[in-house]
Amino acid sequence: MTTVEEGEVIGGGSVSDALIRPDAAKPTPTARLRVWLRYQIEAQALRWRLWGPVAFGCGSGLYFSLRSEPALWLVVLIAAVAVGGWLAARRRGWSRQFTWPLMILACLSGGVTAAKLRTDMISAPIAPAMSRPTSIEAWVVDVDSPGQRGARIVIAPVRIRGVSAEDTPVRLRATVRGEPPRPGEAIRLFAILNPPPAPASPGAYDFGRNAFFQGMGGVAFGLGETRRIELAPPSWRLRAEMAVNGARYRLSERIVERLGQRTGGIAAAMTTSHETWISQEDMNIMRDSGLAHILSVSGLHMAIVGGFVFFAVRLLVAAVPWLALRAPGKKIAAVAGLIAVGAYLIVSGAPAPAERAAVTASIAFLAILLNRQAVTMHGLAVAAFIVLLIQPESVTTPGFQMSFAATAALVALVEAWPKRTREISVPWPIATVQKFAGWLFAAIAASLVAGMATGPFAMQHFNRTAVYGLLANLGTSPVADFILMPALALGAALEPLGLGGPFLTVAGWGVDIMLAIGSWTAGLPGAVQTIPSAPDYVLPIAFLGIVFVCVWRARLRWLGLPFAAAVMIWPRAPVPDLWIGDGGTNAAFHSGGEAVVVRPGVREFAADLWSRRRGLEMVGRDAEGWSCDRFSCRPETVDAGPIALWWGKRVPTADQIDALCQSAEIVSIRATVSDLPASCQGRLILDGVDFARGGAVELWRIENANGPRWRAVWTSDVRGDRPWSRQPDPDVSDSAA
Repeated sequence: MTTVEEGEVIGGGSVSDALIRPDAAKPTPTARLRVWLRYQIEAQALRWRLWGPVAFGCGSGLYFSLRSEPALWLVVLIAAVAVGGWLAARRRGWSRQFTWPLMILACLSGGVTAAKLRTDMISAPIAPAMSRPTSIEAWVVDVDSPGQRGARIVIAPVRIRGVSAEDTPVRLRATVRGEPPRPGEAIRLFAILNPPPAPASPGAYDFGRNAFFQGMGGVAFGLGETRRIELAPPSWRLRAEMAVNGARYRLSERIVERLGQRTGGIAAAMTTSHETWISQEDMNIMRDSGLAHILSVSGLHMAIVGGFVFFAVRLLVAAVPWLALRAPGKKIAAVAGLIAVGAYLIVSGAPAPAERAAVTASIAFLAILLNRQAVTMHGLAVAAFIVLLIQPESVTTPGFQMSFAATAALVALVEAWPKRTREISVPWPIATVQKFAGWLFAAIAASLVAGMATGPFAMQHFNRTAVYGLLANLGTSPVADFILMPALALGAALEPLGLGGPFLTVAGWGVDIMLAIGSWTAGLPGAVQTIPSAPDYVLPIAFLGIVFVCVWRARLRWLGLPFAAAVMIWPRAPVPDLWIGDGGTNAAFHSGGEAVVVRPGVREFAADLWSRRRGLEMVGRDAEGWSCDRFSCRPETVDAGPIALWWGKRVPTADQIDALCQSAEIVSIRATVSDLPASCQGRLILDGVDFARGGAVELWRIENANGPRWRAVWTSDVRGDRPWSRQPDPDVSDSAA
């Protein structure tokens, strides 16, 4: 019997376990590589189908990346041809090397078609930008998260003065003064009405697109107190929605009343998604410590609540011998888990992350009912496909990207985790230490893997990374998993009966521990690092790299690691020299690694988004060296800044324009200007016409022999002409007024 080295080949096959002749020729490196690649491909087995949902999601992403709206007949025709070709190839029995590419094309075109159909189905009126305040009569649908200017509510407008009935948006998000009105109340609001906001800078997150798919047709800023009025009864759907939201809000109030505003506010956000009582300081602590994901009802919450109910019911069934012998306890527990997930989805208000998490959890429980393994990559693929089929726009949201990337990484970790042999008759002290060490190692591995999978998306979308996020999550994980969430679920379920006090008290202890850990980690040196965004096309590269590492089942998977790290290692484009916000109301310029804001404290949210996206630290301009009044601000010297800003709505006088042009190379005027003085020759003048057409703008200074020139990139150019970017003209009656 003759032994051979692993990888020797006879007749083109691997012979690591075969007998060969003594005179067998040693295979060449090319032959070894061919055998190794063949093994890599054969190891995939049924995992080829997992790439279908990936291609479907890529098709949806391709639709949203287009600059103009495609014709429905064209995308349907392409999808029909692609699907027909794939089905015909399968029917003819073609091999996988032909059917798999056809399946990918079919899913890719199907994703484009689903996104187009979804856009056309939910298209609704968008509010015009009205130059004067107007009166809005509406029903209060829900209380939203507070903004920088006060409490916010979601309203269903019935009448808007100056807007026809057919052009009235279905929903508005309104900022109100004082305490927000409760869901189900009819109100009259005197407010400034605008369409949903455009991206804060070219290529930034599109808030208007998100509002479009949420049915939000505009935003309103209340100028006075809201008044209760009488309106005709709403539709039964709206009544039901307001009734559910009213019950959620009352539950939130009772939780806050039980635990206090600070502790109860966070507990209420984790239960009902209402963040009304969370202070900005606590929100910053949660973000800087990497614990902000706990506030949003998502996969973690659904998994803990559903898993707690599943194991509790299964334990109760097993505790009754008569029932345990006659009933399938595991399936009964799975049904209970499904009910718990559905109830939690309703209580949380069914935000998009909770809906995605509920679908994923439901697939796992259904797998148990069908005698299948609950946690598999195939189950995750089915959940992703269902979510994308229902909400194709989810592919553009950070929540979807991060949740499914983290879940895929954790499932891949479970698949690769070594199966440990159970010891027999181990003393309980040793067994306890072994179990704790095993849990600690598993928790560290899970947090590390999930953090690495979500890291590229957090860097690209939020431009910040919590350096000690792993430490904070390890500290809060046992508290949240075993104390906080189970006690909160029991307390919320029993609170309507007045019996939730003891459980909510225990949940409050968990919240206090979590806040203490978050405060400590957020206060450590260098707790938050700002990372500039990579070019837009880099994130899909990183996504495909992460998917390849998770889905591929052999050593070739590590080829995806460099691609998964693309967001971190990709070279950044040169930082713009200047940014001017939407409407020309504020501006910031790049100076020594800082974003110097011309109007500190005015619409800082947009300036902060731009500065973080470019990796800059936001600072306010110096008081010295600038000449500012009620409507304008201009530098007194060349070194002070490159821009003079006029944010007043009225047109500046000739002398005012002359002063602006003499002080800076770039002059931004919010109003529309027709005549310019001679001093404006050689200056870059941007006025209301430019901002109405383009939105926010980034400018790069280009030096040449004829003097400096400026390259501009406008938000509208990057955003394209899409249904969510088309802003209606101001109402004629409003303009006349």
